[in-house]
Parts: sequence; structure tokens; C-alpha cells
Amino acid sequence: MHSHAWRYWAAAVLSAALLELPFPLAGPLPPARGAVAWLALAPLLWAVLRASENGVRPLRKAFLLAYLCGVLWYAGNCYWIYDTMKIHGDLPPIVSALMLLGFSLVLGLYFGLFGLAVAFLHKRLGLAWALAAAPFLWVALDLAGARITSVPWDQLGYSQVDYLLVTQLAPWTGVYGISFVLVAVNAFLASAALNVGRDNAWISKQWRIAAICGVLFYLVLYAVIAAPINMSPRPRTTATAVLVQPNLNVLAEQDNVWDAPQVWNQHIAEFAKLADEQCKTYIAGIPQTGAPAGEIACPPYATHPDLVVWPESPAFSFEESDPRFRQTMATLALVEKSTFVVGGIGSDTSATDNTFNYYNSAMIFNSDGTRGGRYDKIHLVPFGEYIPFKNLLTFAHKLTGKVSDFSRGREHKVFRIVDQHGQTHRYGIFICYEAAFADEVRHIARNGAEVLVNISDDGWYGDTSAPWQHLNMTRMRAIENRRWILRDTNNGVTAAIDPYGRVRESIPRQQTDALPAQFGFRNDVTFYSAHGDVFAWLCALVAVGIVGRAVRKSQ
Repeated sequence: MHSHAWRYWAAAVLSAALLELPFPLAGPLPPARGAVAWLALAPLLWAVLRASENGVRPLRKAFLLAYLCGVLWYAGNCYWIYDTMKIHGDLPPIVSALMLLGFSLVLGLYFGLFGLAVAFLHKRLGLAWALAAAPFLWVALDLAGARITSVPWDQLGYSQVDYLLVTQLAPWTGVYGISFVLVAVNAFLASAALNVGRDNAWISKQWRIAAICGVLFYLVLYAVIAAPINMSPRPRTTATAVLVQPNLNVLAEQDNVWDAPQVWNQHIAEFAKLADEQCKTYIAGIPQTGAPAGEIACPPYATHPDLVVWPESPAFSFEESDPRFRQTMATLALVEKSTFVVGGIGSDTSATDNTFNYYNSAMIFNSDGTRGGRYDKIHLVPFGEYIPFKNLLTFAHKLTGKVSDFSRGREHKVFRIVDQHGQTHRYGIFICYEAAFADEVRHIARNGAEVLVNISDDGWYGDTSAPWQHLNMTRMRAIENRRWILRDTNNGVTAAIDPYGRVRESIPRQQTDALPAQFGFRNDVTFYSAHGDVFAWLCALVAVGIVGRAVRKSQ
């Protein structure tokens, strides 16, 4: 082994550690930590390119270096999978650990392929081509992660959700454009490090000066020029919604099954009480960040919210087919004189094989008590709401035992809802994990939704990084589509997010509460909402073209 080979492995591990920092670890992300993303990938790029210059089997070494970085990053970023599998899947600790390891080993392959491609281009086309291609390759593999394995969790661009200057790209390119810029800067820093100590002293000197200037510019950009998201415009609010946070225990039998009349009445009475909370204090920002308190004063006359929202429900008694449930929700909507969006279990009979299908759904009850429609979740959570390859993975049926084996929804619906002033507005709904899929959510805005409602049950994650990671991905959906998002969760973070991704109002996590959220409407359509992942696909085409050129040159 080369005498300095240990440095390459150390650099890969260092990149994995640095890449953890720009994302929430156990609480909300301090915005300053997002700065680390601008240099976190540089050690890995340096190691991959140095390792591919000499030695035995350089391409294999480059793949393994990047693969190690990827496995470590996924294991650290998604450590919450262990708790979810152990607690909610009833799996033994060793099996839960193996599930996390298997998850990381599979998704870490994207990093490995990135390192392999960069090293291959270095060998065939030279250093400049490899560095220039790095951001295109990264975005192409991010796109593959979203489309093939369907786990686009915490893509690199999410680390900049708190910075207005950088997130201006999102309405055009989605989060992919932000990732592209970050990887390009990392490639520049890696190139500076690679040129240190080269035989050409002039090049080395110039690159050192350029690197120093680049780092100084970057620090000034973050400290002064890159306006924090709190300096973004403050869009006007014209409507109100009450977002109910019931804080139900997803494991407790008494919280999940309400068959007994007295249990049902108790929970519904609590729901009705929370739905009526229209004036109270709230957090004017993200919980647990020291954000100041705000207050909605009670008006001198009786008012009614435009919308009342119940989150993605762990209560199995909220079934569309249950007459008691339908009647109760219709009565509450009539009493409150408000439209209700209620998470529950939808169902229908298949027209093809006459089977009965169940859906993770959001059901609409109009203020006059009539049914307003139903949205069925399209992107389900693997091993949580359905079992992929269920005929092969028979052991996995235990994982969905406490939830269900749902069918997929088929349509990005938009619902017309009449507000308290008799005006009709268009609402779009997405559920839980769908917040991670930018191309899913943008269809709702493109279809005419003027405001987005996200219902979720983040109780599965416990006190880990996942609820905060989930929140930041939802915030990016608001930025990409320039829409208000009303985010209603079982136990937090329940919040009103403005079109610039800023949490305007929220309530504390893990307590029974309700948020009287103020929001507004927009009907303009961003480029990203209209056209989706055009930028990411262009990056993929460029990446394939460059790799193809390198393959042809090697023949």
C-alpha cells in the first residue's frame, strides 16, 4: 500500500463527518452550520483524485473511498431509522441495526458511483474535466436517488434553506441547483488543494491565492452579503387556519383505537376544543431556537377560521367507511362553520379485480357539513406503509403490522374551499413523506393550488434529527413553489411556512396544542412548479455525455 494511503481514507471519513454538520442532528439546525456544506465535500474529492493518480487499481480505490464516505454519512444522517425499526417495527436491536446498515450500504452506492466517475474522468480526460464534471455527476446521482430508490432524503442543497441569496435558485432549479453550486465550490477548493506542491510553482501559487480569496469571499458572503432568510419579503396574510396537534402516542392502544363510545367522545371533545382555539400565543419562528413569542389577540366578536386541520392520523378509528366518523366530522364542520381537512384511512373497491383498497388519506368536510373530496397519499413509505417486493420479502410483513399495507393514490388533487368571506380558493394537500419529493409537490402547485397543506405524523421519529430534517425539506417545497404551507403534525413541528421558507408561526413539540395559523394565497406559477426537474435532467445529460466521451477516448 502507498505510504500515504491512510490520508485518503482519513479524508473520506472527514468528509462524512463534515457533511453531517449542515443538517439537523438532534434539534433544529443553527443556520451558521449550513456554511460547512461549502467545503465538506472537498476532502473526499481531493482523496478520490489523488488516489486515482497512481497506485494499483485506482478506480476501485476511488469507488471504495467515496462509498465509505457515503455509508458513514447515511448511517449518521439517518440514524433515526434504528429507533423507528426497534420501537415501531418491534424488531430486536440487532435487526434494527442491520436495517440501518443495509439502508446505508445501499444508498452509499450513489457516493461510490460519484467517486468512481470522477476518478474515471480524471484518468481519461484529465483533472480539469473531472472537477468540472463533479457538480453535474452529483446532481445526476441525486436525481437517480429520487427516481430509482425513492429516497431523496437530505440532499445537499437543503443545508442552505436559511439563506435567501442561495435559495433564489430553488424556484428555477429546485433544490438540485443549490446542490450544484455547493459541489462546484467544493470542487474548486479541492482543485486548489491538489495544486499545492505541484512541480509548476506558478500554478501552485495562483491556486493558493485563488483558494484564499475564495474562502474569504465565502466567509463574507455568509456573514454580510448572503441575507438570512429572515430578511426576505414578508408576504401579507389574509386567512386563518387552526392546525390541531393532538400529540397522540402512536404505540399506545388507547390512543390508536377509539371503538368504545366514551373513548371516542373524549377524543372528539378534545379535538373540538382545540379546533376552537383562535387566539393565543405562538412561537414566531422555529421551536427550540429561542424565537420570540407572538400573540393572536381575541377579537371582540365571534369569528371562525377558514380551515381546521387534523394531522395524518395514527387513530385507526378515523376511517372513511365508518358512518360515525363521517357524521362526527360533518357535525364539527357545521358547528365551527369552517372547512375541515382530516387525516384518516380512505377506502374504495378496485374496478379491475373487485378488491378493497385502503389509503392513507386526507378527507375534506365543507363548512356546510357536505363532503368535499379526498386526497390519497401517492408516495408511500417503504416498510412503513407498504412492503416493496412483498412476495420476496415475506419477513418484512411484521414491519407494517402496526400501520397498514396501503394502496397508492393516483392523482395530485386540488380542492376548492370557500372561506369566511364567501371567496373560493384552491388548496392542495400532501402527506408526510411526500414532502421529500419536490417533483410530487410541484404538480399540486402547477394544478392551481394557491396554498399547500401538509399533514404528517412525525411521532414515529421520536426525539431524533428526523422531524427537523423533515421540516427543512418542507420549507424548501414552499420556496420552490412560492406557496404558503400549513404544516400540521401529530406532535410537531406544526407550523405556518411562508413562500420564502420562513417559519412564521409554530407551537412547541410533543404537547397537545393547536396553532391559529395566519397565511395567504398565491396563484403565480414558478418555473420549477411548471417544468419540474429540467435542470436536474440537463445535468444528467451532461454527465452522461462527459462520461461517454471518456469511454470513447479509452477505446
